[in-house]
Amino acid sequence: MVTMAATNGTNRIHTYEEFAKVHAILLAASGLPESLYRRLFQNLSAECFDGGNHFQIELCEEGRQRLLTLTSESMAKNSDVFLVDHAWTFRLTDAYKQLREVPGLVERMGALMSVDMDLSSEGEDNGASSDTRGGVTEVLESEVREAKEKSDGKLRWLELEGLDINDEMLLSLELPTRFPDLVALSLLGNKLNRVETIVQEVSKFKQLKGLWLNNNPVLKKCDDELADALLKELPELEIYNSNFTSNFGEWALGFCAGIYEKDNPGNADQASAPLQSVSTLDLSNRNIHNLINKAFTPNCFPSLSYLNIRGNPLEQNSIGDLLDILRTFPSLCSLEVDIPGPLGGSAVEILESLPNISQLNGISASKVCKTGKHVIDSVLRPRLPEWTDDEPLADRIVNAMWQYLMTYRLADEEKIDETSVWYVMDELGSALRHSDEPNFRVAPFLFMPDGTLASAVSYSILWPTQNIKKGDECTRDFLLGIGEDKQRSARLTAWFHTPENYFIQEYEKHNQKLQSRSLALPKMQPSETRSIRHNDGRALRVYTDIPHVEENLTHPDFVLTKEPKDADIIWTSEQVDEEMKKATGITDHQYINQFPFEACLVMKHHLAETIQKAHGSPQWLQPTYNLETHLSQLIGDYHVRKRKGLNNLWILKPWNMARTIDTTVTDNLPSIIRLMETGPKICQKYIEEPALFQGKKFDLRYIVLVRSMNPLEIFLSDCFWVRIANNQYSLDRSSFFEYETHFTVMNYRGRINFKNIKEFVGEFEEEHQVKWADIHTRVRSMIRSVFESAAAVHPEMHSPKSRAIYGVDVMLDRYFQPKILEVTYCPDCTRACKYDMEIVVGDGGVAKGCDFFNNVFRCLFLNEISQVSPL
Repeated sequence: MVTMAATNGTNRIHTYEEFAKVHAILLAASGLPESLYRRLFQNLSAECFDGGNHFQIELCEEGRQRLLTLTSESMAKNSDVFLVDHAWTFRLTDAYKQLREVPGLVERMGALMSVDMDLSSEGEDNGASSDTRGGVTEVLESEVREAKEKSDGKLRWLELEGLDINDEMLLSLELPTRFPDLVALSLLGNKLNRVETIVQEVSKFKQLKGLWLNNNPVLKKCDDELADALLKELPELEIYNSNFTSNFGEWALGFCAGIYEKDNPGNADQASAPLQSVSTLDLSNRNIHNLINKAFTPNCFPSLSYLNIRGNPLEQNSIGDLLDILRTFPSLCSLEVDIPGPLGGSAVEILESLPNISQLNGISASKVCKTGKHVIDSVLRPRLPEWTDDEPLADRIVNAMWQYLMTYRLADEEKIDETSVWYVMDELGSALRHSDEPNFRVAPFLFMPDGTLASAVSYSILWPTQNIKKGDECTRDFLLGIGEDKQRSARLTAWFHTPENYFIQEYEKHNQKLQSRSLALPKMQPSETRSIRHNDGRALRVYTDIPHVEENLTHPDFVLTKEPKDADIIWTSEQVDEEMKKATGITDHQYINQFPFEACLVMKHHLAETIQKAHGSPQWLQPTYNLETHLSQLIGDYHVRKRKGLNNLWILKPWNMARTIDTTVTDNLPSIIRLMETGPKICQKYIEEPALFQGKKFDLRYIVLVRSMNPLEIFLSDCFWVRIANNQYSLDRSSFFEYETHFTVMNYRGRINFKNIKEFVGEFEEEHQVKWADIHTRVRSMIRSVFESAAAVHPEMHSPKSRAIYGVDVMLDRYFQPKILEVTYCPDCTRACKYDMEIVVGDGGVAKGCDFFNNVFRCLFLNEISQVSPL
């Protein structure tokens, strides 16, 4: 949040003293050392962007990312401050619109985020030109000459990569006849299509130990079929497409150790014990299922000190067996392994089982044990954006931007902005990569040259927090000030590939706990609540600050009063707490339209928690996570869905904001994590296949009257209404930011698509061939379950002096099963009061708007039921 200093100034700031006074709050909030304030003022006044004189942007990750290095000879800690411009500033709902309409923006962002290139697709053209054949011939001749010059003339290692070799050419080259002694053959990146042709030729190499066919079209069609056929025909094969086969042994291990290569392919006449001197062995991502092998022993590797076994399933070995074999290597002191993974789920426990290991995943064993962290990793792979060549550039940018975005929300003494501002720093600022031990710090800064918010210009400021020298990479902490108490390791998933297995394990534990939940819910009991009429017949005095109640509460048993202390009933939109009671004279003997601890229903994270404690994971509650406490579990759920090919569209909702403020629909995991920065949220599985009305999304608003929580006495108003989106429903990614497509509350923005409930029900029944009475029965049952959950989990809600109404929002899925969306305190009843409504449930009839609150108050305070029904 960026907070403005209060000022009425209208003259442009000229002096440093004026600058410091007007921007005092902003300067303090930025964290910039006071010694750099004057330098910042100078840069801002002169609009000086001199970072190019000290820094250089370089490509990395094969051009998919950029980094920033220092070009000056050195730079001391807190010695200078640099201005960083903002290349793109926007509200989230405007992202697509700006990319389409602002000239040059999509091109600049595409280049800045390195998503403006087309990924090379694998060709499937089987035609081979004479130039291709000539190129292959030249490579073969060169390989033969080299073999004759360096060895006995027998070619044992052949690389024919990226030469457009197709099936016909492979046959015509007659490689098995010309080079029968091949030990390793790479045909990577060619145009091989047919399994039969490949097996026919390659199976003739009886001594073949390594074969690479990666990036050939045949693998897209028949990968498993080809692998099975080749492994059956080539019993000596140890490496296939970079993976170890079940036959792996000394050659495959030697290849990974850098012993066997083109200049030393290995053969039957090789010297014995070639692995004796190996100290470093990287077996990561080799698809190894069984590590216990006659070649992987301390006798073969007596000098082994570093071992990397990340990315291998190793499911054929028990944890105990793997630990037993690793203990036998006398020199092994550094180990890289997935955690959780084949050695278990705890770094501390692994180190306790392997006391000779001094470094685990790049972290010293002493540090691991001191911090007690169970999941550790030294180097996380950056999460690079993915796209297809035919994906529009704007879509690529919206997908990739979460690795670059920063955010702030404006606030002054009057109010806080409802919607956060997101921005992308310029090319220099965006090239700063993350480090847990950064040497620079970045902060947003709003400069007000005229001393007013209207004149404000947003920048970022950059300054060194460590001494650095020429050539050093310049980094910042993407999660500055966020520690493990705020789920730092999980939040890094927005920028890096973090251990999926850990998060899946956390999700599975969470899910198992939900499945085992079963609280004893309250049984239906007869009403015990009595009418609160005065014995002498006097009208009940009502204090309210709600205009609809003031205008429509006309029943003769109630009379309005202006003084809260004089009222029998307090009906207010404000929170009645001890401070308010003291200020207004409200006592504990007055009836109040609030229940204690009702936050367990009306705050979204508490509502989900209440239901989950009572019911676990009922069908009518979408999977829901409080991101402040269950981010790891959400990430695990996301990964499980992705692996299973399930829909991964989610909706993020602030804990306690109405009117869909700061609510976002996304299928992008980094987006979910980054959106936590704009305030506490729940993340809920989006109902991607809702029931539609004439192609549009809709939801239903019901009014629930609560007389008592113990015993539970609740009623459902016969008046309910439908809220319909304005646009046709779509799951196109570009539509996720379209409010009028995915949201239905149009009272506050957009045009209201009003529909009479009787007309809606009739047309809905006809469109979908369903009976609304059946749907209504399911809705009633679900709403009853929601309030039963609150009564069971929070018995402290009950108060004999409380009565209340709540808005309950419901959506139907494609099978017409109701889903709870939210429960609202003091709901907006404008429609109920404004329009007469033909009732489509219960006994029917017409509900007059002017009688709505009369019926509510009669039910809650006089025990008279009219146009409401018990639940």
